[in-house]
Amino acid sequence: MAQLYFYYSSMNAGKSTHLLQSSYNYRERGQHTLIYTAEIDDRFEKGKVASRLGISADAALFNKTSDLYHEIATAHQLKKLDCVLIDEAQFLSKSQVKQLTDVVDHLSIPVLAYGIRTDFMGETFSGSAALLAWADKLVELKTICHCGRKANFVIRVNEDGEAITGGQQIEVGGNEKYEALCRKHFKALVWDQKT
Repeated sequence: MAQLYFYYSSMNAGKSTHLLQSSYNYRERGQHTLIYTAEIDDRFEKGKVASRLGISADAALFNKTSDLYHEIATAHQLKKLDCVLIDEAQFLSKSQVKQLTDVVDHLSIPVLAYGIRTDFMGETFSGSAALLAWADKLVELKTICHCGRKANFVIRVNEDGEAITGGQQIEVGGNEKYEALCRKHFKALVWDQKT
């Protein structure tokens, strides 16, 4: 039975690596996958999901206006899909997550969505909130803070490595702009600075 999975974590926990490995496992068995990534994420190359380990795969792009159900249903008619994988799932809209539930429920295609749960201020992204509410399975991928505790938050840093405590929710970047931290260190650098 097809299900909607949400694999979530802070940054640098290996979400893209896990996605690429999952797609490879399907393809190795002669099955077909469709990979999506956010159009706004151009850190590596548009239309690519890339891991920091050096592996990558081509991907279809989604943006705020993408009708994922229609696109996936059309692709499925052309060639049977065995799994759909979504990278940067925090950038999905609430309605797009509903579309993914329809992919699972009406097309019987498993959907594996990968993303971060919260932004640099500790607030959920709309896509992540919907996935946390509606996914059949929630799987936390773990990484560690510099202190050794589980890192479940992320901070945005300036060029001097200092935490930024305001600004737009979405600003694409990697290790040069974000750092994964445990709640204790996140609170000290973000929430305690705002009071």
